[in-house]
Amino acid sequence: MALTILHGTIVSSPALGKLNITPGGYLVAQDGRIRGVYAALPECYAGAPVEEYGEALILPAFCDLHLHAPQYPMLGTGMDLPLLDWLNTYTFPAEARFADPDYARDVYRKLAAELIENGTTRVCMFSSLHTEATWILMEELERAGVTGYVGKVNMDRNGLPGILQETTEESVRETLRWLEGCHFDHVKPILTPRFTPSCTDELMAALGRLAQEKGLYVQSHLSENLGEIQWVKELHPDCQQYWETYDKYGLWKEHTIMAHCVHSDRRECDAMRRAGVVVAHCAGSNINLCSGVSPVREMLQQGIWVTLGSDIAGGACLPMYKVATMSIRASKIKRIETDWSEEFLTVPEAYYLATSSGHRYFGDGDGFAPGNRLHAIVVDDGDFTEASHPLTVRERFERAPATTSPLSGPTVAAWWGRCCNKGKMKQQALRPRPEGLLPQMLRSIGR
Repeated sequence: MALTILHGTIVSSPALGKLNITPGGYLVAQDGRIRGVYAALPECYAGAPVEEYGEALILPAFCDLHLHAPQYPMLGTGMDLPLLDWLNTYTFPAEARFADPDYARDVYRKLAAELIENGTTRVCMFSSLHTEATWILMEELERAGVTGYVGKVNMDRNGLPGILQETTEESVRETLRWLEGCHFDHVKPILTPRFTPSCTDELMAALGRLAQEKGLYVQSHLSENLGEIQWVKELHPDCQQYWETYDKYGLWKEHTIMAHCVHSDRRECDAMRRAGVVVAHCAGSNINLCSGVSPVREMLQQGIWVTLGSDIAGGACLPMYKVATMSIRASKIKRIETDWSEEFLTVPEAYYLATSSGHRYFGDGDGFAPGNRLHAIVVDDGDFTEASHPLTVRERFERAPATTSPLSGPTVAAWWGRCCNKGKMKQQALRPRPEGLLPQMLRSIGR
């Protein structure tokens, strides 16, 4: 039996906008599953080893529900272009390089390491259309300790013919081959039609059948850009709205992730809510590419399941604490746009979307609920610049997303649960970094 006990200032998000704060608390996990959070250590654990973090913040780890792995090398590139021009000028040529497995290995190993170093332990991720490179991505995520879903991209039209585009037959064949080779314990496949303009009706129908036959989740894009929406109308005159192009092929269903939804109106939002579709809100990308600001508050009020995504490389930063901060800023822009009628996101709300809401996609409850797999980060802000007055725990928590960095200021360590074949605790040292991170991460049973 593997027992993990973390001692520090424990803060979690049990519901949207709410915080549970336990100063000097104990987070207890057994075999990678949380047993509880306690103000005092129960007697049954007396004498057990405790990981001592003093007054450091112990928080739920981050989930990134939308990012493009092959775009990692082009972070911050082409931010002066709108979506469709950006794809053709920068994105497609960058993704074409992943036909080279050695290049893929180098990039994806770095990406996986940076995810963990920034406290992101769960992801839903796009690969490229290359089967071997997608397997490599899944392998490197697994090696680093990242849990999640990865999709081989499908695109049989409107790409770069001969460079980054499949035939319909090739796309279906390679998707089947990829699925047959997905033998990973903690990184699972997810069907990934790039977006409607990239996939013919025949390909969408084939993917819909696969989703049904194999019980697979789906991820794609929806209503990101006005030009994109108009293009979809021209390609599918039989559909009144964008979402219907997925629905008619069986791809619009519970747990389907739709990124962006910037211009989703009430009817489209209602269709999301009824189907159990999950929105991956990507504020940084939407602003960088001048797509607009998603109506997140309205979606939440309608009962839509909203999560956050970095959307690299449309989004220019990978750390999810920065993505959460950008989501708050974007919501303030939306409030200004709506003549101050729409409330902006608070720090606890944004943190909930970046953590608990994402963890729900993997079957966990909110916050540090008993039974959840252990996914936590430790933020040590003790050496950060003193404030003008002694900060409350809530103030320290509010400051953390804006000040946390693995290179300077507060230091970060990640703890997460994962299954080990022999059922034993494993420890892994972090790579040395300037200023350093906390000295070790723990992998426990139960991911």
